[in-house]
Amino acid sequence: MVQGRGSADLVLVNMAAVLCLMVLAGHVHAATYTVGGSGGWTLNVDSWPKGKRFKAGDTLVFTYDPTIHNVVAVNRGGYSSCITPAGARVYKSGKDQIKLSKGQNFFICNVAGAL
Repeated sequence: MVQGRGSADLVLVNMAAVLCLMVLAGHVHAATYTVGGSGGWTLNVDSWPKGKRFKAGDTLVFTYDPTIHNVVAVNRGGYSSCITPAGARVYKSGKDQIKLSKGQNFFICNVAGAL
């Protein structure tokens, strides 16, 4: 698949890096977070996670324009290479809710030309 490249690509990768969450084992109360705040899952939201403590069971809400973005839950290799591995879950509703699992969670956008 053709991937867009450039400075916007780096911004989204930086945002994804911050979202590489170290999720703790047990949780008392799950929280819901809208990724990017009111602006949603888009470019230039790399500072959004600062000050937040994510836990297994928390829900991330990804709000975006599905004609130009998506959300792909990937493994570390898929994140590092910015390539969607076989079997990766691709979300494309524009209003996706993803429950965090124990361990690290990685997300990218793989819409060609979106970056």
